[in-house]
This record gives sequence, C-alpha cells and structure tokens, in this order.
Amino acid sequence: MIFLVENWYMMIALLAVAGMVSIFIGRFSKMPQKAPRIKIKEWLLWAVTNAEKELGGGTGKLKLRQVYDLFVQRFPAVAMAVSFDTFGIWVDESLEEMRKMLAENKAVEQMVRGERDE
Repeated sequence: MIFLVENWYMMIALLAVAGMVSIFIGRFSKMPQKAPRIKIKEWLLWAVTNAEKELGGGTGKLKLRQVYDLFVQRFPAVAMAVSFDTFGIWVDESLEEMRKMLAENKAVEQMVRGERDE
C-alpha cells in the first residue's frame, strides 16, 4: 500500500498508456476492410470531383472540409474509426485519380470546368 501511495503518479501514467493503447487497438480493429475501402475511395473520387466543380481551383482547404463533412454524413461509423490524417491521404489519392481523369477524358473536364459545347 505504501508503494502505491509513494508512486501514484506512475500508476496514473501506466493507466494513461494502457488507455492510449486500447484506443489505438480499437481504431485499428474498426478500420474498413479492403472491399468497403474500395467503395469509400470510389465515393471519394465522386465527392472530390463535385467539390472541384462547385468550388473551383485554389480552394483546397474548403474542398477538403466539404468532402470531409459529406464523408462523415455518408459513412459515420468509418469516420469514427479513421483518423483525419488517413482521410487526408485518401483524399490526396482521389485528387490524383481525378487529375488523371481530367487529363484523359475531355467530357469529364468539360463537366467539371463548366464548359459545354452546345
């Protein structure tokens, strides 16, 4: 008992470390598996493209916020399990895919840029 009284700060530190480890394990176990992750990334491509269409260029933080808000609404359980940093990586991958699509497909570029040949 004397040991606990004299080393109470060590016990609190150990409890804090154990809590952080359990949170990490919980988040890791809730991360989406491969098939749902593919669907999420396909949806992210759509969301990023729509954000580009609505907000245009030079509004990166606004687009990220808009896409994140839509993501939280569409996938609330996944949003709790995935960190914002991981989400940012997924968005960056979707942006690269969107840029490839814009470069390769003129119809998509016209849709996003708002230029239509009529």
